[in-house]
Parts: sequence; C-alpha cells; structure tokens
Amino acid sequence: MATMKAVVKTRPEMGAEMLERPIPKPKPGWVVVRVRATSICGTDVHIYKWDPWSQSRIGAARLPQILGHEVAGEVVEVGQYCQRIKVGDYISAETHIYDPGDLTTMLGAPHVGLHMKILGVDYDGCFAEYFTLPESICWVNDPGSPPEIATIQEPLGNAAYAVLGEDADVAGKTMLVTGDGPISLLAIGVARAVGVAKIIHFGKYDVNMEIGRKMGADLQLYTNRTTAAERLQFVMDHTGGNGVDIALEMVGSQESVDDCFACVRKAGRISAFGVASENTLPIPYNNGIVFKACQIHGINGRKIFDTWYRVRNLLANGRLDPSPVITDLYPLSEFATGFSRMLERPRKSAKVVLFPDRAEYEAALRRRSEKR
Repeated sequence: MATMKAVVKTRPEMGAEMLERPIPKPKPGWVVVRVRATSICGTDVHIYKWDPWSQSRIGAARLPQILGHEVAGEVVEVGQYCQRIKVGDYISAETHIYDPGDLTTMLGAPHVGLHMKILGVDYDGCFAEYFTLPESICWVNDPGSPPEIATIQEPLGNAAYAVLGEDADVAGKTMLVTGDGPISLLAIGVARAVGVAKIIHFGKYDVNMEIGRKMGADLQLYTNRTTAAERLQFVMDHTGGNGVDIALEMVGSQESVDDCFACVRKAGRISAFGVASENTLPIPYNNGIVFKACQIHGINGRKIFDTWYRVRNLLANGRLDPSPVITDLYPLSEFATGFSRMLERPRKSAKVVLFPDRAEYEAALRRRSEKR
C-alpha cells in the first residue's frame, strides 16, 4: 500500500508526530487531493496543546488523527458520483462538511447545521501529502493564486464574514477590530479593501501591531498599555462622540468583549468571533444590547460559498494583499517549529504556512524574496 507523510495527533497530551500513513482512497462523493500548502489555525493549536476544548470536542478515543484543515492542493482522484470537481482542479477546502438534510442548510446557513462536521476535527485533516474531502466543500481556486495565499482563504473567509456581516453594508463606516491574531489582521485588510472609512485597532504585541498598520489600520491602541476608560475615550474622540458603527470582537476575552460593547454606537453592530476559554462571559445585557439597540452577529465559519466568492475576487483583482500576515514558511517536516512560533508569547508571528513538497516550499521562499 502506498504511504505518505502526515502530522498525526497520537496521544492525549501536548504535541504531534510525523508518521507514515496510507494514502487515502475516496469514498463516493469524495475526492483525493495532493497538498501543495497548508496553514496552521488556532484550532490546530488547541488540538496540538490538547487543551480542555480538544479533550471534550475530540476525545482520546478518536486518536490517532491527522491534523489540519486550511489547504490548497491539486485533485488527483475523484470518487464515484462526483460531478463538479475533476482531476487536476486546484482547490481549497471550505472545512465545514455540511449535511444537506439539516434545517439550517435548507434555510441557507449550512455552516452551522446540526449535523455539520469539520475537516481535521471530526475527520483526518490535511497536514499530510494527501488528504480526502467531500466534493461538496471543494472550492476551485483562481489558478494564479500562489499556494501560500490560496491556503489561507479559509481563515480569510472568517475575517471577511466578520467584517461584512449579513448585509455587507460597511462602505464609509467606522470599525473597531480587537486583537492582533492572524484573523484580526486579515479583517483589517478586508475592511480596508471593502471601503470601511476608519479602522481602529486594539492589540498588544509589537510585531503584530506593525502588521496591522501594513494591513490598513488607521488608528491603534495597545490594550496592555491603556485602561478601558482611555480606550473608550479614544474611540469617542475619533468618531464624533458616537462610537464605531461596527465592532469586531476577535479575542473572546472579557476585556475585549467589554471594549466592543462600550465602543459600538447605538444601533451599531458587533461581530462576535472570538471564542472564550470559559463558556460564559458577563455582558451588559440591558444597556449594551436592549437600550442600545445593538445587533450582535455570531461568526462561525463563512457563508458557503458567498464569502469564498467575495474573497476570491478581492484577491484576484489586487484589492486585498494578505501577504504581510503570512510571517512564516516551513516544510511540513518542520511542523513542530511552526507550532512553537504560534505558541510564542509575546507574539512574533502571525500566519504559519507548511509545504509537504520541498520544491513548493522553495518556490514560495523565492516569491517572498522577489516581493520584498
């Protein structure tokens, strides 16, 4: 049986291993993809650390499991009944494996279906030379998109969905983005590309705050060097005393949640993307939501495939350049170094991209050098 290299979570503890695994065969309706690039997500870091979320969401009984869900690759085999995707297609993965029978799917929200599964969480993922996924969640990439860019479209879709919300009514408005992780930084770039008039950014790490400036933040404050009252006053001073039209909560901390509720204007919108370490966070229900007429939009994944379409167009037409957020490139064999970079505090990196093939890795290094 032909085998491949894969990054596998083998034990219920910190870490993962590079192992030989059989190259998968496609089930009916599924395809096999040769991975050209894959990137590390915060979810992968949770699983790598084997934190309480991973223990409850995956569980030791499901191990071993191949990690990863952000990807760009070439289809090399298609299963029975596949009609839309063909061998040779250059694709990325939506990640959310939706059930067409879910009520939410039938009503237009397949990304939050009751029976929805997630690539790399509920099934083996793409930190490997090959992986398999349903045809239904394949997105055919712009052929001109380099693998290191195409692989981050999935988190870029998170950022786009948080910025645009349900109605995409953002042009000419003011926006607060909290946090300086990769998706916060990508959100700044999306906001700039789609016409947000003023982007205020709250973060704490020097390297990532500089990336935020490159992505288009107009104003920035360090949350670890200011008080909540100072941040609120800063926002009010730069929004005519009204507060921002839209606040993106991208951290999941009490401080970030409080900042968003305080800084959003009356009848404004909060996009809630950050995931709290605890399942409950106090919120100002009366004054922050009811009497403020605040709209709160939960962000889980992307709008399938509306967000993908918009992101592809922004990238293909040069309106959005996410390359400053891609701070680290490594061969897949050096995955442990990539995870160490993601775990460093203070942060010194944003998005880490891995390449199973050495030639792809070296080509990406050349593109980066030429761009600089």
